Amino acid sequence: MLAQNAHHLKLSQLFIYLIGSLGGLLFGFDTGIISGASPLIESDFHLPVGKTSLVTSSVLIGSAVGAVCIGSLSNRYGRKKLLQFSAILFLIGSGCSMFAVGFVSLVSARLLLGFAVGAASALTPAYLVELADTKHRGSLVTLFQLMIAFGFLLAYCANIGLLNVDWLGLHSWRWMLGSALIPSLLLLLGSLILPESPRYLVKEGHPELARHVLRTLRANTGEDPDAELRMMIKFNHRKKGNRRTLFKIGLPALLVAVGLMFFQQFIGINAVLYFLPQIFIKAFKFSTSSSIWISVGVGVVNLISTVIAYRIIDDYNRNSLLIMGSIVVAVTLTLLAGMNYLFSISAIVVPTLILIVIYIVGYDLSWGPLAWVMINEIMPFRMRGVGASIASATNWICDFIVSQSLLTLIALSGNNICGPFAIYAIMAFLSIYFVIKWVPETRGRSLEQIETGLIHNFHQKKSTVKSTSK
Repeated sequence: MLAQNAHHLKLSQLFIYLIGSLGGLLFGFDTGIISGASPLIESDFHLPVGKTSLVTSSVLIGSAVGAVCIGSLSNRYGRKKLLQFSAILFLIGSGCSMFAVGFVSLVSARLLLGFAVGAASALTPAYLVELADTKHRGSLVTLFQLMIAFGFLLAYCANIGLLNVDWLGLHSWRWMLGSALIPSLLLLLGSLILPESPRYLVKEGHPELARHVLRTLRANTGEDPDAELRMMIKFNHRKKGNRRTLFKIGLPALLVAVGLMFFQQFIGINAVLYFLPQIFIKAFKFSTSSSIWISVGVGVVNLISTVIAYRIIDDYNRNSLLIMGSIVVAVTLTLLAGMNYLFSISAIVVPTLILIVIYIVGYDLSWGPLAWVMINEIMPFRMRGVGASIASATNWICDFIVSQSLLTLIALSGNNICGPFAIYAIMAFLSIYFVIKWVPETRGRSLEQIETGLIHNFHQKKSTVKSTSK
């Protein structure tokens, strides 16, 4: 399906987009690998539940910090240089995690790794949005989510392959965490040959370099790179205003972006993906190896459904897909919570698995990719770096809260998943209202058209307020 949606793109274009989205693969790999390693780390270091949760969620704390810090830096130094910096941090964090000597050193290493993950989560979608043509922007930015799903699947496969490996006297969980060194190195090498964002090049006074990049990226897409460049230059020459004015204009977009990230996490997807083995070990009494195999199966479903999302995302309105996803997620979570509350666990293992698969498919066709696409689409260029980083930080903070509380909520529910799933179901129902009320439609509009509409609405509301006050 990837080939079907990209047959008009040259190999060089596909290479740029694929390498540019590798940050998503590391995002998925480094957050997914801990699902198989955490039971082994818990046993090896004799950790209580709270500390095991912190080993998992320490990446999320670092990610929030990394996402916040990277926004203004990317506006100053460009997307490409910061992707290279993130790749170096991935390498250091993965190596330190592999050779951690105890709880404190492991959490410290994963905090550093989290900083890199957070930076990549803010940088990669913004970079892809600025490279993509209008017609294919949704699908090309969905490569980021596709890479996340692929990263999770690779992590689950690595967990299976390295489960009983004790090479060189190192326990298997060390090889699991250390396997992230391979994709980290790929990102570093690939980022060396990526082009800089043409919008950043225009901002820095290099329109000819921007023209060269655009002509490469727009070949065979039917879009005029010279007309696009003129629009970029026109926007760059506009009076920039101070930061206060800029944030007033962009505040509605920022609030919507923060809301998208909030609901993307509080409908519970990453809690399920991170702790799926733990859920089946603690709630359904599965063995460690059996629960990891279930994770692999779910990872395959996650990848396939994200590929489908890549194929269809530009064929339907963004808001329609979000509402559809919210309905599917809300219904399946409600059924999961109700079943696990009313029936014995042994009687509902298979229905639980089926509903989890439907839940993941519904999420992958909607909130998974679209939230990352839209937070960058709706953000004005001059605050895209900062705005996307704030939204990404919100994502990671919410991710931390959800993942840190999951095992505790399961314990409070008598080792039953009905409690957390009921909370996520309520959030999914609330997300429907949020989309209908607040989220603008962005499909089929250039980034400059979206920004123009945002500025127009701001000045229109400002004029209305002044007229009313008179």
